[in-house]
Amino acid sequence: MTTNSVLEGPLASLAKSAWQSVLVIGVLSVILGIMMLVWPGPTLVVAGILFGIYLVVTGVLQLVAAFGTSASAGMRVLLFVTGVLCIIVGIFCFRDELASIMLLGLWIGIGWLFRGIAILMGAISEPVPGRGWQIFFGILTAIAGVVLIVWPITSTTTLVLVAGIWLIVLGVMEVITSFGIRKDAKGIPAGV
Repeated sequence: MTTNSVLEGPLASLAKSAWQSVLVIGVLSVILGIMMLVWPGPTLVVAGILFGIYLVVTGVLQLVAAFGTSASAGMRVLLFVTGVLCIIVGIFCFRDELASIMLLGLWIGIGWLFRGIAILMGAISEPVPGRGWQIFFGILTAIAGVVLIVWPITSTTTLVLVAGIWLIVLGVMEVITSFGIRKDAKGIPAGV
């Protein structure tokens, strides 16, 4: 059995057309990255609105879970309170663009802070491979979280710019990869 005999019928066709999908993803990544760099303000506003939508939907789902589960009374109260708080904070995101950006920055910052502390504590308490790197990563993530908490708007703007640059780099790599896939797919025999 040859390597190409695995790619029979529809799989060979899929391999030959896969480069187009990778190319489209790459081009879209580059376009989105450029838009983020050219218009960081509107990008932040959209991110803040999406964050508000996320919070409202999460709040509604938590309220549904509070009334629809067979959980304990304490868990139902917790789900109800967090659901109401999520909805209230989500509504604040719709009322004020600056508040939504600030809340998004705080949300990311708190998440990074907790993640950094968890990674750091895990690396300190358990002998894991790459322990030094884990400790370094935990400290770096926790510091990034603190920076986002202290300066949420400035840090979030910087994140948008970094994400824009990263999307452009990833998009260019995807475009290059797509042409490599196209070249390799041309080498597959037609009957395979």
